[in-house]
Amino acid sequence: MTEYDYWKIFPRMPRKVTIGDITIRDGFQHEEKFVSTDAKKFYLEELIFAGCRDIEVTNLGNPYLMPQFRDAEELLAHLRSDRFKKKCAYKGINYDDIVLTCITIRESAVDRAIRLKDQGIGPDRVLMMVSTEEEHHFANSGTSLPNYWAEAERCIKKSTDAGMQMCGTVSTIWGSPIGGATDMKDAVEFTKRWLEIGAHDIEHADHDGSASAPDVYRYFSMILDEIPDTRLHIAHFHETKRVASASVLAALQAGITQFEGTLGGLGGQPANFLDDCPVKGTGEYYYDDPRYVGLVTLEDTLVQIDEMGIEHGWDVDRVLWLGRQLERTIGRRLRSEAIINGRTLKDGHMEFARPGLAKLKEKLKESSKQNLPGDWSKKATLPEKYRP
Repeated sequence: MTEYDYWKIFPRMPRKVTIGDITIRDGFQHEEKFVSTDAKKFYLEELIFAGCRDIEVTNLGNPYLMPQFRDAEELLAHLRSDRFKKKCAYKGINYDDIVLTCITIRESAVDRAIRLKDQGIGPDRVLMMVSTEEEHHFANSGTSLPNYWAEAERCIKKSTDAGMQMCGTVSTIWGSPIGGATDMKDAVEFTKRWLEIGAHDIEHADHDGSASAPDVYRYFSMILDEIPDTRLHIAHFHETKRVASASVLAALQAGITQFEGTLGGLGGQPANFLDDCPVKGTGEYYYDDPRYVGLVTLEDTLVQIDEMGIEHGWDVDRVLWLGRQLERTIGRRLRSEAIINGRTLKDGHMEFARPGLAKLKEKLKESSKQNLPGDWSKKATLPEKYRP
């Protein structure tokens, strides 16, 4: 007999998940126009009010390289202000439940985060990143893997002493846009290395959309077999082939409970052009068409998880509204389908019903709930040749 209970088929699949948002950092870093500081404040606030408790605020790297984040300190100060804390209290949000994260790829950025922490506006959590494929790692960080690991170990000690958590990201798990195929076992080993040197949690990242659902399931099954505490693991999927929702499902089936996304599926490499001027960024883009990069959309992922009956803590309708506002902010159609088509409504859309069905059934002497001819049997008899 086939088993029909999804949670029995996939016993590790969670009934409750955490979904973080990284729109303001990863999403906006790819935009070739400066998103106003007021807009960033608006979306940071509204995402928190809609249910986000794990949010990436900004990048604390050198604003010469990424001028999109020249307002980093102003954003942090806004979220640490008494005014914002009072707003949270008014809406029934426990401010202490909110985790503010900043990206700090290199040690100088970690030092900046520590200085901001001393000023009372620093993040709760910072993030550093390694790729299992060294050419990709070098493109992102500007240094070799051995040198970076030593730097990360120093930075974890610094950040811990300053009262901040460190997230260690592992990238190119399922392939590299520069070096090609990779071995998932290397990513498992890198995950252990992060934890060995004191990282608080691990972001497992598919930064170029290389992942396929079977390999996502295999990888996260490998991870949870060896490191079973689900609080340590965050799944981060980019969308380049319109199959990332399958990766989300595969990660759920493997037992992953923490995910992240961006409104509209924004994101990608740091921009090398801003407003009317070329900027350094991280160099040339490693893809041909920027329309086909970015993360899983927060809106569609929430609808997917919500309609699976998995608890998530977000106001889905509010997020769909925010997605529509973001299209106006960015000035183009983004990648969420849910903001157009909405959620699946159990009550249907009766406004589209054609008139006259009730009268026709009455004329044909059919009851209102009748779906079959009256002289047919109540149960179908399957022909012998089609039976199991």
